[in-house]
Amino acid sequence: MHMNTLGRTNIRVSRICLGTMTFGAQNDQASSFRLMDIAYDRGVNFFDSAEMYSFPASPETQGKSEEILGAWINDRGLRDKVVIATKVTGPGGRFEHIRGGDLKFTRAQVAEAVDKSLKRLGTDVIDLYQTHWPERSANYFGKRGYAHDPADKDWTPIAEVVTAMEEQVQAGKIRSFGLSNETPWGVMEHLRLGGNGSARVAAIQNPYNLLNRTFEVGLAEMAIREDVGLFAYSPLGFGALTGKYLDGPAPKGSRLDLFPDFKRHFKPRGIEATRRYVDLARQHDLDPSVMALAFVNSRPFLVSNIIGATTEDQLNTNLDSEDVVLSEDVLAAIDEIHEDIPNPAP
Repeated sequence: MHMNTLGRTNIRVSRICLGTMTFGAQNDQASSFRLMDIAYDRGVNFFDSAEMYSFPASPETQGKSEEILGAWINDRGLRDKVVIATKVTGPGGRFEHIRGGDLKFTRAQVAEAVDKSLKRLGTDVIDLYQTHWPERSANYFGKRGYAHDPADKDWTPIAEVVTAMEEQVQAGKIRSFGLSNETPWGVMEHLRLGGNGSARVAAIQNPYNLLNRTFEVGLAEMAIREDVGLFAYSPLGFGALTGKYLDGPAPKGSRLDLFPDFKRHFKPRGIEATRRYVDLARQHDLDPSVMALAFVNSRPFLVSNIIGATTEDQLNTNLDSEDVVLSEDVLAAIDEIHEDIPNPAP
């Protein structure tokens, strides 16, 4: 397994990370343990969670992902061998069950969220702690254009967010700080205010896949020049790029079957692009999932690629991407499709 350094820290992470958002909902503890065992045995040392998981957010499963991840680490005695990433929830009407619904990134709220995550994880330190999405109105979760709202002022100043994270580093509760679903302005403002302090941004967890390469427009240069590598989520586009949703109804028990309202990757242009990518993979005797993941793995701004799986077969297929180097012909064909249908599912 290829290893990368997380930002300007001394933390080394596997190029593939196992995401745990299905743990506690689609996966019970026993099946979650099996998936983590397989991933670890194949070289994965990096595991991502969030205080709001399992996905989708609900009072019944909130925090279950962290609890299962922590239970596995402690049961296997692996705390000094794995890297834990988790996230503090941002504001939103669907998350009032989390910490009383006061979901800002103030010093008090960050301190409370960190303590609760540490307890669920059964550890005394979190390796990478991230804001899950910005408090302010910005371009994330599929929003293409930025519409400035001068009345949008009720968000924690970024200087306070940086201070809150610095306090947690100094207290020994987190080792590094990251962002998620952020914009170029947001990343650079955190860097400007954090400088080279203890809470300098180490990574950015944003969506990136063949259907959504918007990271390349304003964030890729920043990621490389500032050592804030991409911690890519949704590399298979909510499962679209596996090809399993192209013909006929969604397979029973699949993510789209369980959560049919999540249509971001299944609009007509996205389906058209997906079909072309899947056909390309098959023309070159590649599994469509492997091709899609290998493309993400190849990007120079990537620090780690977050894969998810609910079955052992899915996980093993996804992990196979670590050993695949796409040919120049395949990469050129991918870019040709991208030029024809750019970013149909941002």
